[in-house]
Amino acid sequence: MSASLVEQLSVSENVRLSEQLVSEAIGLVTDAPDTLDLKIATAALTEMRAAFKVFAPYEQERKVSIFGSARTKPDDPLYGQARDLAARLAERGWMTVTGAGPGIMEAGMEGAGRERSIGVSIRLPFESGANSVIAGDEKHIAMKYFFTRKLMLIKESHAFVCLPGGFGTLDETFELLTLMQTGKGLPVPVVLLDEPGDPYWESVDELVESQLAVRGLVSANDRGLYTITDSCDVACEMIERFYSNYDSIRFVGDRLVIRLHQAPDAEQLASLNERYGHLVASGSIQRTEATRAERRDDDKLDLERISFDFTKHGYADLISMIDDINAWLD
Repeated sequence: MSASLVEQLSVSENVRLSEQLVSEAIGLVTDAPDTLDLKIATAALTEMRAAFKVFAPYEQERKVSIFGSARTKPDDPLYGQARDLAARLAERGWMTVTGAGPGIMEAGMEGAGRERSIGVSIRLPFESGANSVIAGDEKHIAMKYFFTRKLMLIKESHAFVCLPGGFGTLDETFELLTLMQTGKGLPVPVVLLDEPGDPYWESVDELVESQLAVRGLVSANDRGLYTITDSCDVACEMIERFYSNYDSIRFVGDRLVIRLHQAPDAEQLASLNERYGHLVASGSIQRTEATRAERRDDDKLDLERISFDFTKHGYADLISMIDDINAWLD
């Protein structure tokens, strides 16, 4: 049935996945779930479809998600930090994505401007809706569920800046770090931005070091998943530098392909193998051509490549490798 429905819709791309989606939807209905389960599934799919349509025109744009408290007032120095950071990144061609609420979220959009902002808000009984910067814009989507909202805030962005906030901000920050730590998220720059003289993130980092790392609950190297600074200039520099030579990664089976603007010379390749050989399951890090899968998808074929069989752990060390790759341009 799913195949015939997809055929009737004249779907020509991703046919197998389309058939699977239709099959699962039909299966869910025939399972006769209770009303609440059906409401959750329907609302989640509806929200994801709407959000995908909002983000689709900006697929090629670099985007930074800014997390922070909705309670931060405009006269708070942190508000100025978020506004200034987004403004500087907008000047460099970046779009800003926030939860579209007040506080730090509004500050980020104020700095980026309406044209360079995308908002993904959550419908809450005690909040009036999107902030004045993005309200009414086609680049704003309101969601019922936190999990679909967080999916879009994280899935679409190439960098993240987290400013001090409450439970929601910490939830977003630690979910982001969990995704990176476990390989469910791609390597990206994560900046924890403090106000000068206010050690909010330094205190969080002390907790990670003194409680989590010491107890073996996280690896000591996992602290390399993020960087703490109190400078907007440093934050912007770190985000831009992350993509100075490194472009992207793609898994092809068990092989990790890293796409670059400049390939390593023999000495640089030897250094990568010496420093990061523990990330290689078998063989070595090598210069390679585009894989068959990449050629089939016309996926960044103009870029240089290195690849290796990845152990699928040590993602913080993978970010360190990217830092070394970017240093080739110094």
